Amino acid sequence: MKSLDIYGTLGPSLHTQDALYEMLCMGMNGVRLNLSHVDLTDCEEWLYAYQKAQEQAGVQAKLLIDMKGPELRVGRLREPVLLEERQTVELGKDIPIPVELLAHTAVQQRLLLDDGRILLEVKQVREDALLCTVLHGGVLKSGKSLALVNGHIELPTLTESDIRNLKAARQYGVTGIMQPFVRNAQDLITVKETLKSIGNPDLQVYAKIENMEGVAHLKELFPYCDQIVIARGDLGNAMPLWELPAVQKRIQDICRVHSMPYMVVTQMLDSMMEHPVPTRAEVSDIFHAVYHGASSIMLTGETAAGKYPREAMKYFSETAKSALVCREEVL
Repeated sequence: MKSLDIYGTLGPSLHTQDALYEMLCMGMNGVRLNLSHVDLTDCEEWLYAYQKAQEQAGVQAKLLIDMKGPELRVGRLREPVLLEERQTVELGKDIPIPVELLAHTAVQQRLLLDDGRILLEVKQVREDALLCTVLHGGVLKSGKSLALVNGHIELPTLTESDIRNLKAARQYGVTGIMQPFVRNAQDLITVKETLKSIGNPDLQVYAKIENMEGVAHLKELFPYCDQIVIARGDLGNAMPLWELPAVQKRIQDICRVHSMPYMVVTQMLDSMMEHPVPTRAEVSDIFHAVYHGASSIMLTGETAAGKYPREAMKYFSETAKSALVCREEVL
């Protein structure tokens, strides 16, 4: 049977040796560590627990680090902020944002936060803040994604913290990096050259497709990465959401034609952030991702911060195994 990489994500809900051992026994064979607002050195206890869990389970699993890259994110908040519909909020004062956003945003620009869960509209651009109205509300936490609807800001491929973490990657057992918002081949060439210059040329590179520029240049990325990541959170912010399934299928088809491994990720069991049983649509999504040829699938918030991380991984891995069996029967 063809192998499949099944990833969870480390976080407050998944970081102990016992929990990691249990998930490895369920079929998880890799984890992701999101470095959007922490460094590897901040997570030493979690990474040690992961190493010990592998030893306990008698397996060697993968460790992917998700870089900051050219991505906009909300800054650090003292506590989660409840944003309610029609509320007025000042980005830059009430909520810290990257300074680049101030110079590239106009009145009536819409902003998507936290993978599109929250929608704001800019009403006034000030020197140090954006006055916004909340159109779709929700609870906003530190480090969540921020995207301009039909907008784009040019940012460097790697940040200072990215380079710092890449230099430390080998000592923490990192096997691959997830490069966000890949726009073209030059982004990946920059990553490859950086890895070579710091003595880590063997790290696998996972190219996250999160905007239409990346989709348009998809085939030119293949020589410079080991796997394509269909990162549906921010990718779904780049278009009307009903267009996302067709774009996902297009990426999958191109990858299969060129024998390029790909991963499907984001909100695969999102309801299990709060509930112990997934929806029928979610298990169907997992099944079809694997059945149609995904080399990897990944849970993010479901294991990192969800209420039911063990149950989520159980449904995730069992559904994936069912799809693999069906795929082999057809072949």
